[in-house]
Amino acid sequence: MNSFNELNIDKNLKNSISQANFKIPTQVQSQSIPFGLNGKDILGTAQTGTGKTLAFCIPLINKLILDKNAFALVICPTRELATQVMNSIKILINDKINIKTALLIGGESMHRQLRQLGKRSRIIVGTPGRINDHIKRKSLDLSDTKYLVLDETDRMLDMGFTPQIEMILKFIPKNHQTLLFSATLPKNIIKIAERYLNNPIRISVGSTTLPVDKIKQETLQVYKENKYDALIDQLISRKGSILVFVKTKRNADKMVKRLKEEDHSADAIHGNLRQNKRDRVINSFRKGKKRILVATDVAARGLDIPLIQHVINYDLPQVPEDYIHRIGRTARAGSIGSALTFLTRDDRLMWNSISQLINPNFKKNEKDKSNNRFKKNKFKFNDKKKFFKNERNNFEHNKQLKKNKSNFKKTKKKFYKKNDLRFEGYTNNPKFFGKQKENTQNETGKERKFNFKKGKKRFKNRSRPKSFKFKKHYRGRN
Repeated sequence: MNSFNELNIDKNLKNSISQANFKIPTQVQSQSIPFGLNGKDILGTAQTGTGKTLAFCIPLINKLILDKNAFALVICPTRELATQVMNSIKILINDKINIKTALLIGGESMHRQLRQLGKRSRIIVGTPGRINDHIKRKSLDLSDTKYLVLDETDRMLDMGFTPQIEMILKFIPKNHQTLLFSATLPKNIIKIAERYLNNPIRISVGSTTLPVDKIKQETLQVYKENKYDALIDQLISRKGSILVFVKTKRNADKMVKRLKEEDHSADAIHGNLRQNKRDRVINSFRKGKKRILVATDVAARGLDIPLIQHVINYDLPQVPEDYIHRIGRTARAGSIGSALTFLTRDDRLMWNSISQLINPNFKKNEKDKSNNRFKKNKFKFNDKKKFFKNERNNFEHNKQLKKNKSNFKKTKKKFYKKNDLRFEGYTNNPKFFGKQKENTQNETGKERKFNFKKGKKRFKNRSRPKSFKFKKHYRGRN
């Protein structure tokens, strides 16, 4: 397929595609759209920024045009990605097609979503949590769903949405078409595909572990205390919009506050922001009103902003795969971009994991292989003898130190037993100074023994009255 005009689809849909300036399909689109139009299940993997959204949107809309009673459900991992998918669908739906939509995501008004569902919306895009909320409320009926899309499935599974996805799939009829798209293909996705997809067509475009070729990757070794100054130097030297990735939400807010104080045009996006605030931040960055966007891994996937020219990894990601998705925010749709990563001494292990993921032939340095001193240094036979001799001497030395320490504790106990340390000078009682200490030793120096048995007998033989009587006293009444 060399052009969208070659597709056997509805005329109105073909006109909306041309009006949106989609002319030449990407590789993933040319491979998956024909199978999608034929009603086949698809298991697709491709790099970020290759046009996967349009690859399932065109068959989806065409199917609903042909079948007026059919519904379609698109499940996305994040609110941003769901909003982006909905915008792509709305671009293709013109007045003549007239298919109503509903966006079901968290952080937005539930009443607005209920109104959308009440108008018989046939295209539903949402996140797993909010879709489940509507199913429990019985405001969402999936019994007529004929087209199901799982977008960025690996991300959804990483975020722990597996039980929620399985719950949603219970309400979808068995006779439906499923398109599963993912950037990577781990074992848990293969299990889901085997369980829920019916003889799927396997589509793979490029390597799932290699970033786009048009991204220029660079690293910069810095000390922790100099990272912010190095970032400022990069912001000044580079032109165009910049996306900066940090590890935590708090660091994102702190960095933006500091950048604004230094007259930089910056904003932050992370999981603590409300949805309307997130939308405002992304729209201002997309329109070029803000030059710098500081983000956590919320923006690592699905954020499609063609203006992003530079990605700076201020902090490394928690998972090596997220590095590929982070730098995939630049060089979108065939453009050129650059990615810079700051590396400190603490980042060595994670960077080795990322390097191994990107380049399977990557070999670690001998220094980074292990903490084991035999792997870390190559010993000769004579050196090994010296090493073991030194180790034995160190062991005996430590043993002697422990022995001395235990002897010191014993002498310390004896010292406190023999000497009665009584700090008499710290009292303010004048009678105390003339008082003699009670001598617990007899003349021979031996300690006196107290006979408690005699005392007991003495107390037992003490005479006391057998019975006690209390006189009763009554107050006279007036």
